[in-house]
Amino acid sequence: MSKTFRPYDPEQQLLLPAALQEWLPEDHLAYFISDLVEHLDLSAITARYQGEERGGPPYHPRMMVKVLLYGYCTGVASSRRIAQRLHEDIAFRVLAANNTPDFRTISDFRKDHLAALADLFHQVLVLCRQAGLVKLGHVALDSTKVRANASKHKAMTRETILNTGETPRELSADAGYYSAQAVAQLEALGVDPYIAPEKTRHGTRPEPAPRGRIPKGLSARERMRRKLRTKRGRERYALRMETVEPVFGQIKQGRGFRQFLLRGLEKVNREWLLICAGHNLLKLFRFGAGRPGNARG
Repeated sequence: MSKTFRPYDPEQQLLLPAALQEWLPEDHLAYFISDLVEHLDLSAITARYQGEERGGPPYHPRMMVKVLLYGYCTGVASSRRIAQRLHEDIAFRVLAANNTPDFRTISDFRKDHLAALADLFHQVLVLCRQAGLVKLGHVALDSTKVRANASKHKAMTRETILNTGETPRELSADAGYYSAQAVAQLEALGVDPYIAPEKTRHGTRPEPAPRGRIPKGLSARERMRRKLRTKRGRERYALRMETVEPVFGQIKQGRGFRQFLLRGLEKVNREWLLICAGHNLLKLFRFGAGRPGNARG
């Protein structure tokens, strides 16, 4: 007897369920984003619509923010790709409640409210801190190259410092951040810096520091070299590979962000905050294991 297959008829018309939500599992990222945005402060965005009587009614700002944040969480940031997903992707359709703004509307909304959208990074960071995902005992800095929206032959180095209004106790960074002045300023703030004075190859292990007190008269660069050769110095500097470097891999390789959509340093800075907000939202989502009721502190 031949194998019996499940029914398959491409021409069969399906009756959609009463609610699009029935097409997604309860713990889907789209629901997390939707619930979370309902608790974010969007007054900086909605204020621009007060007293505006020209034109037709705009799309609801919370819907637009949900769609954009979900796009940045899933590696779909282009306004054209988002507009396409609003027709073809169930998660996008659920978030938009079947609204389908075109790519120009999406692009204009992001452009007009870019500063307020970038500020959502700080609101998300506060939520991460409330959930216990942010600690400032040791902060690691690094940089990565992301192509600019100008020429395929040009690249731009971007970096960000997480700012929660507190000063970390320690900071490690690569040679691109080193200067005697920077070290002095950090020490004056009570921060213990571990910053490489010059570039080193990955995997290179420095020789142990000589025993005894540091001789007087050494330059700031020489003192830092000696500091990084101590056992503690090697351990603290190595934290960069465990903290900030994997983040760049997840953003660029995992979510495919290898080129900025916007032009100009100020806009790029704000778009980078949106990308980082998406990264932190994913961390918060996985920490809360689904709907964000437990993750919102």
